[in-house]
Amino acid sequence: MSSSKIVIVGGHGNVSLRLARLLTPTHSNVTSIIRSEEHKDDITAAGATPLLLSLEESPVSAFTEAFEGAYVVYFSAGAGGNGGEERTKAVDYEGAVKVFDAIEGVQGPKPRLILVSALDVRNPDVIPAHYTEADKQLATRIRSRISAYMHWKYEADKNLAARTAFKWTMLRPGGLTNAPGVGTADIGRTHLTTTISRDDVAMALFLLLDREDAAGLGIDIAGGQTPIAQGLDEMIKKGESDFLG
Repeated sequence: MSSSKIVIVGGHGNVSLRLARLLTPTHSNVTSIIRSEEHKDDITAAGATPLLLSLEESPVSAFTEAFEGAYVVYFSAGAGGNGGEERTKAVDYEGAVKVFDAIEGVQGPKPRLILVSALDVRNPDVIPAHYTEADKQLATRIRSRISAYMHWKYEADKNLAARTAFKWTMLRPGGLTNAPGVGTADIGRTHLTTTISRDDVAMALFLLLDREDAAGLGIDIAGGQTPIAQGLDEMIKKGESDFLG
């Protein structure tokens, strides 16, 4: 069993809990950061150690302390559309930047960051060349419904993409479902019209744990037929980021 320290920010999220359950059978030092005492039992049941910190209220220094000695930090936090644009900005952008700053503040070797973003988080004026008409229409509907979320996630992704003090990877899943995972996906130049199970997103995050060669990549993932490990390997070997800065 590996004793390498792993930290999950946003530990009570649906994907994060699934990720913890994948990690803890073989990794003895998994810490899940949560903002509510009420979530501690769920974290413990997933095999991880709960740590109470708030992306909105805790200082950068508290996160730096939590990240000291970590091998990988996962960021899978978000306001979830609650609290309007003000809270979306506070969590999805300012909270993310707080985590980036905290990693930079770690003395000695800095942990890698694996960040969960979202498919189609991009400059709205730059439409990916591989998008179909159905993709374009769905993108327009999504942006009209959750424009603040898309904007602040994009600002956070741009901020991360400019960082060079630590290694990072973005995983950018499409629409999420609670269907059982199938172990396959479409990875790379994907389409918005295909959803993906949270189980399969968690599996992709798990498989990225030791993929230092994925540093600097934005990896799009949606439902598909390619085994996840194979799809990640092919994408990483190409070294072509899906992030549109």
